[in-house]
Amino acid sequence: MQQSIQTNLKRMRNFLGFSKSFLIRKNPFKLLSKEFVSMLKNFFSMNKKRKMVKYRLNYQIYKLNQMEKLIAQNNEHVFLRGNKFNEMR
Repeated sequence: MQQSIQTNLKRMRNFLGFSKSFLIRKNPFKLLSKEFVSMLKNFFSMNKKRKMVKYRLNYQIYKLNQMEKLIAQNNEHVFLRGNKFNEMR
Protein backbone atom coordinates (compact mmCIF):
# COMPACT_ATOMS: atom_id res chain seq x y z
CA MET A 1 0.00 0.00 0.00
CA GLN A 2 2.80 2.39 0.90
CA GLN A 3 4.57 1.58 -2.37
CA SER A 4 1.44 2.36 -4.41
CA ILE A 5 1.08 5.69 -2.60
CA GLN A 6 4.72 6.49 -3.35
CA THR A 7 4.31 5.63 -7.05
CA ASN A 8 1.16 7.74 -7.23
CA LEU A 9 2.97 10.68 -5.59
CA LYS A 10 5.89 10.19 -8.00
CA ARG A 11 3.50 10.20 -10.96
CA MET A 12 1.80 13.32 -9.59
CA ARG A 13 5.18 15.09 -9.27
CA ASN A 14 6.11 14.10 -12.81
CA PHE A 15 2.78 15.37 -14.09
CA LEU A 16 3.15 18.66 -12.23
CA GLY A 17 6.71 19.01 -13.53
CA PHE A 18 5.56 18.42 -17.11
CA SER A 19 2.71 20.87 -16.64
CA LYS A 20 5.05 23.51 -15.22
CA SER A 21 7.52 23.04 -18.09
CA PHE A 22 4.72 23.30 -20.63
CA LEU A 23 3.37 26.48 -19.07
CA ILE A 24 6.86 28.00 -19.03
CA ARG A 25 7.51 27.00 -22.66
CA LYS A 26 4.14 27.98 -24.10
CA ASN A 27 2.70 30.53 -21.76
CA PRO A 28 -1.01 30.74 -22.63
CA PHE A 29 -1.32 34.17 -21.03
CA LYS A 30 1.44 35.59 -23.25
CA LEU A 31 -0.13 33.99 -26.32
CA LEU A 32 -3.52 35.40 -25.36
CA SER A 33 -2.08 38.88 -24.88
CA LYS A 34 -0.24 38.71 -28.24
CA GLU A 35 -3.43 37.61 -30.01
CA PHE A 36 -5.40 40.39 -28.34
CA VAL A 37 -2.83 43.02 -29.35
CA SER A 38 -2.77 41.77 -32.95
CA MET A 39 -6.58 41.79 -33.02
CA LEU A 40 -6.59 45.42 -31.84
CA LYS A 41 -4.01 46.37 -34.49
CA ASN A 42 -6.11 44.73 -37.18
CA PHE A 43 -9.23 46.43 -35.90
CA PHE A 44 -7.67 49.89 -35.90
CA SER A 45 -6.00 49.45 -39.29
CA MET A 46 -9.18 48.15 -40.94
CA ASN A 47 -10.08 51.51 -42.49
CA LYS A 48 -6.63 51.85 -44.04
CA LYS A 49 -6.83 48.33 -45.45
CA ARG A 50 -10.29 49.04 -46.83
CA LYS A 51 -8.99 52.13 -48.62
CA MET A 52 -6.12 50.14 -50.13
CA VAL A 53 -8.48 47.43 -51.37
CA LYS A 54 -10.82 50.06 -52.81
CA TYR A 55 -7.91 51.73 -54.61
CA ARG A 56 -6.71 48.41 -56.06
CA LEU A 57 -10.20 47.51 -57.18
CA ASN A 58 -10.70 50.88 -58.89
CA TYR A 59 -7.33 50.50 -60.60
CA GLN A 60 -8.27 47.04 -61.89
CA ILE A 61 -11.61 48.35 -63.15
CA TYR A 62 -9.80 51.21 -64.91
CA LYS A 63 -7.40 48.75 -66.57
CA LEU A 64 -10.32 46.54 -67.63
CA ASN A 65 -12.11 49.51 -69.18
CA GLN A 66 -8.93 50.46 -71.04
CA MET A 67 -8.59 46.94 -72.42
CA GLU A 68 -12.25 46.90 -73.47
CA LYS A 69 -11.77 50.20 -75.32
CA LEU A 70 -8.69 48.87 -77.12
CA ILE A 71 -10.51 45.69 -78.10
CA ALA A 72 -13.50 47.69 -79.31
CA GLN A 73 -11.26 49.95 -81.41
CA ASN A 74 -9.52 47.06 -83.12
CA ASN A 75 -12.59 44.89 -83.60
CA GLU A 76 -14.17 44.90 -87.07
CA HIS A 77 -17.51 43.66 -85.83
CA VAL A 78 -18.34 46.54 -83.51
CA PHE A 79 -21.58 48.05 -84.77
CA LEU A 80 -21.93 51.74 -85.64
CA ARG A 81 -18.22 52.35 -85.85
CA GLY A 82 -17.45 55.55 -87.70
CA ASN A 83 -15.54 54.45 -90.82
CA LYS A 84 -17.43 51.25 -91.44
CA PHE A 85 -20.77 52.92 -90.95
CA ASN A 86 -19.92 55.68 -93.47
CA GLU A 87 -18.66 53.12 -96.02
CA MET A 88 -21.88 51.14 -95.75
CA ARG A 89 -23.96 54.22 -96.62
